[in-house]
Amino acid sequence: MPVGVLLAAFTFLSAGCSSNSSDTAAATEKPTDLSAAPGDSTSTAMHAGGADHGSSGHIYSCPMHPEVRSDKPGTCPKCGMTLEHTDKPAGGDGKVYQMQFTAQPAHLVAGQPVTFSFLPQLAGQAKAPVPLAVVHEKKMHVIIVSKDLSEFFHQHPTFTAQGRYDVPFTFKTGGDYVVYEDYTPVGEGHQLGRQVVSVAGAAKKPVVYKQDAMRWSQDGYEAVLSFDKPVQVGQPLFVQVKVTKGGQPVTDLENYLGALGHMVVISQNTEQYLHVHPQDQTDKGPVIGFHTGFDKPGLYRVFLQINHGGQIRTADFTVNVAPAA
Repeated sequence: MPVGVLLAAFTFLSAGCSSNSSDTAAATEKPTDLSAAPGDSTSTAMHAGGADHGSSGHIYSCPMHPEVRSDKPGTCPKCGMTLEHTDKPAGGDGKVYQMQFTAQPAHLVAGQPVTFSFLPQLAGQAKAPVPLAVVHEKKMHVIIVSKDLSEFFHQHPTFTAQGRYDVPFTFKTGGDYVVYEDYTPVGEGHQLGRQVVSVAGAAKKPVVYKQDAMRWSQDGYEAVLSFDKPVQVGQPLFVQVKVTKGGQPVTDLENYLGALGHMVVISQNTEQYLHVHPQDQTDKGPVIGFHTGFDKPGLYRVFLQINHGGQIRTADFTVNVAPAA
């Protein structure tokens, strides 16, 4: 089962990196009809905002969770990123971004290659270029998951001469899938696009997740997920993943996308998207630490990618988040 990525929280009525930092237009649960007509596209709009929590003239905010603000340097309690100095007002600059999304061919069929094309736009100025910042060594991360969250794919589009970001992909089975575009315009807050697409062809039986699954194993590797306190809404959490091979600690993990681990967390209804950054550490395992938090209760799937021996491996877990105490 392909799987991948780490923690950042996004709500699709209000999106952000492992939080609700950017508002987006409500995404429909109806699969996108990519075969309606040539050139048709689906757009998801969002903008960054937040509240000012400091009275000092110096304000620091999380580049992926703009609503996390402080009057002194520090790290984001939701994703672990270093807070950056900002002179933007607490309400943001009012810019709204959207992602134009197309596929060629428009009719998606399992087993047949397709090229997804993404064009970030500034709402109201569709022809204005939107340069993207490099985050985790890439300008855009495209996450594709099956609606039951049993399949996970992490892709990196290539920038084209036409100003779009293209990525080839082939679905193995039919059914409904969710496509996320994880990106950050230069000088702006983290953005997230989301589309539901329908793929023709034989579909596999959906997997139903109910219980916590905190241990993953494959090819002699094992990863165990743990939290420092009960997993509840509104509670800052320290997350640890311990990696072993053949029962022995793995102490020579290599960086993947600039970090020891890359984690993505997605809610069962696919409307919450969490992208979490690992803490700075001098060792190379076996433990990788993260900071995060949850805004909504419910069941979540956690996808962790690690690099060992030059091979990227994806561990997946299931976590039930309780309502606030």
